[in-house]
Amino acid sequence: MEIILQITLLVVGFIFLIKGADWLVSGASSVASHFKVSKQLIGLTIVAFGTGAPELAVSISSLINGNTDMLLGNVMGSNIINILLLIGIAAVIHPIYIKKTTISKELPLLLLISTAMVVLFLDMGIAGADANIFSRGDAIICILLFAIFVYYILNMVKQNRKDKKAVEKPKYKLGLSFIMVLVGLIGVVAGSQLVVNSASTLAAMVGISDRIIALTIVAFGTSLPELVTTITAARRHENELLVGNIIGSNIFNICIVLGLPVAIFGTITPGSFELVDIIMMIGSSIILWMVARSGEDDGSSGVICRSEGLFMLIIFAIYYGYIIYGALI
Repeated sequence: MEIILQITLLVVGFIFLIKGADWLVSGASSVASHFKVSKQLIGLTIVAFGTGAPELAVSISSLINGNTDMLLGNVMGSNIINILLLIGIAAVIHPIYIKKTTISKELPLLLLISTAMVVLFLDMGIAGADANIFSRGDAIICILLFAIFVYYILNMVKQNRKDKKAVEKPKYKLGLSFIMVLVGLIGVVAGSQLVVNSASTLAAMVGISDRIIALTIVAFGTSLPELVTTITAARRHENELLVGNIIGSNIFNICIVLGLPVAIFGTITPGSFELVDIIMMIGSSIILWMVARSGEDDGSSGVICRSEGLFMLIIFAIYYGYIIYGALI
């Protein structure tokens, strides 16, 4: 009976997360349109940060409850899913065309930040350290890297204003847009509490490690807003919004979803994470950068074709097959 109750609470939490994120993104996008911001900028900021809000809420709740593995699994799992699963699905639906500036600036920035997280994370064997930790100092470095990303975004805003490109008309009035953002945030926070508490309880009840629960159930659940956004954008051929959402979400996950809670609550020590999890997180960013570069079709853009999308899905299936197999034996 207790298991049924916890599963029900988990489902309800995901509903709050998904619906809350939907309202948050819709309202925030409408606010952005009122201020005449381009789709690429909306994808990198409003949509990315909005769909990343569930991960942030879950991470803060995890540390409050003393669950380090839930935080790390949420960040790593979400980033892997965002690239290998979401980009893979989108490319299979329709080839993804990527701007030259994204290949030369935004993707390398994502790769740099992913590499920085791995370097900061792997302390064992350095200066006599006997365990891998992620300290408050490491978290502050991540936040500073996010400041560099924000600086890049501000330059994009200036360039956007100079170009004076047309943007979509707002779907909602400005007042209603702000209300949707507020209600969406409330839904995301409430849902995150239900997800973390019920997932942790289920893990303890059935004997599955927090690492497995975080890398699968929680990571998939908090990535659902990105999945919905990605599929919708792919069907509408909104490539700039699609890619911007993934890049912005992954940068936000590392710098803010991981960095901010640790900067507030202090050093964390990973418990059950394996090297393969770290390799897959940074490896997914490398794969995305490589397939984007290999598919450059002219001087202004690159393309991720269906076969490359299928390749990403196969890598994703192998990794998660390994995780599930390890949990069952």
